[in-house]
Amino acid sequence: MARENQAYPKTEAFLKNRLRHLMTSEEKALLEEVCAVEESVASGTVVLEAGRVYDKSMILIEGFMLRTLEAEGRKHIVGLQVPGDFVDLHSFALKRLDHNIEALGPCRVAYAQHTHLREAIQGNAHFARVLWFATLLDAAIHREWILKSKQLRADARAAHFMAETWARLDLVGCAKKDGFTSPLTQGHIAEICGTTPVHLSRCMSSLNAMGLGEFRRGRFYCNDRAGLEAFGKFDPAYLYGDDTLGMVEELQPG
Repeated sequence: MARENQAYPKTEAFLKNRLRHLMTSEEKALLEEVCAVEESVASGTVVLEAGRVYDKSMILIEGFMLRTLEAEGRKHIVGLQVPGDFVDLHSFALKRLDHNIEALGPCRVAYAQHTHLREAIQGNAHFARVLWFATLLDAAIHREWILKSKQLRADARAAHFMAETWARLDLVGCAKKDGFTSPLTQGHIAEICGTTPVHLSRCMSSLNAMGLGEFRRGRFYCNDRAGLEAFGKFDPAYLYGDDTLGMVEELQPG
């Protein structure tokens, strides 16, 4: 781990415990080189605005970011980004996005100019496919959010979201054995789960009463991870980690 950190300080969490083992050392070095400019971002900063044209994409080194849509004067959270995510790689192809991205707490990011990305994938189909895979992970998570919103009642949706966030942070080495810490509030979680803050508070109290976790000041504690995942019907396969959908040799360069 320490060796990886020293070699790729900006990008070592990218696809960690997913597809990173199938990236060549040259591809890892290329990604680190492309993500040249590092920057700190203050909490609440809207780093990408819907409709604007962008010529660079960013990878999240530290912190959390939200994808949001605005409708009828209200902001809706439609995605959560964690360290290692290539947050707006979509803008490389689309240029204009239909949503905003804002910092949830202080963040550290690295930017890759689209011209440099274009040069990097020319003649390197495997590297291009790795980047494509990263954007498809966002789509897989979004589909799961839609499914759970239709399938589960509010307390189970909250359990699923906590289990998912725990798993995503675990993949990149940012979780603990008994939970995780984030700048998320109950208001954020209520919005993500499609309920009100008051009802979400009741849901979290219910989870606590069942021994399935406690959320307090951004820290989620849980000593029954299997129980939490079962209650929230959480199957991590769609995260493409070490499970039934995990990549072994399928995207081997060649």
